[in-house]
Amino acid sequence: MHPHLVKSFTSKFSLLKQLGRSAATVQRFSFHTSKMVQIKEGDKIPSIDLFEDSPANKVNLADLCAGKKVVLFAVPGAFTPGCSKTHLPGYVEKADAIKSSGVSEIVCVSVNDPFVMSAWGKQHNTAGKVRMLADPAAVFTKNLELGADLPPLGGLRSKRYSMVLEDGVIKSLNVEPDGTGLSCSLADKIKV
Repeated sequence: MHPHLVKSFTSKFSLLKQLGRSAATVQRFSFHTSKMVQIKEGDKIPSIDLFEDSPANKVNLADLCAGKKVVLFAVPGAFTPGCSKTHLPGYVEKADAIKSSGVSEIVCVSVNDPFVMSAWGKQHNTAGKVRMLADPAAVFTKNLELGADLPPLGGLRSKRYSMVLEDGVIKSLNVEPDGTGLSCSLADKIKV
């Protein structure tokens, strides 16, 4: 390990101990030896399990996208105003038109638990149109480097974005410039 990293880790470890953190907390402390990079067009979607309807129903995103064209969009939170009034309803309304252009699945992802995503989907009549997938621990969101710290919503949430995937490869990625706005990631902006 590079001497600079050892020194940095040692000082952070000492700081945590000085702050009275437990040994378990200190052991969970992690650091990156390289800069993480946001996912981009041309990258493959990671093989990560999300959840549909309940914690018992895992959906592996790489498997879901294999051999298909998929539209995936992410929102900062279920039941939030912009997501409930504009973002999700737009995809529900345009689902038939989007699917008629060769899209097999439309997927909505949010850092919420699967029960919340299921209830939100039922409220917006998403059955057969948009699959509601939960990323409860933000594993998918963190892996894509598309998280946003939004304390009023509970901390780490997803930025608002949309993407078109073909056989698991990102063909287009539209991340809202401020991470939460409603412009480039809307259903009427998606190019399949």
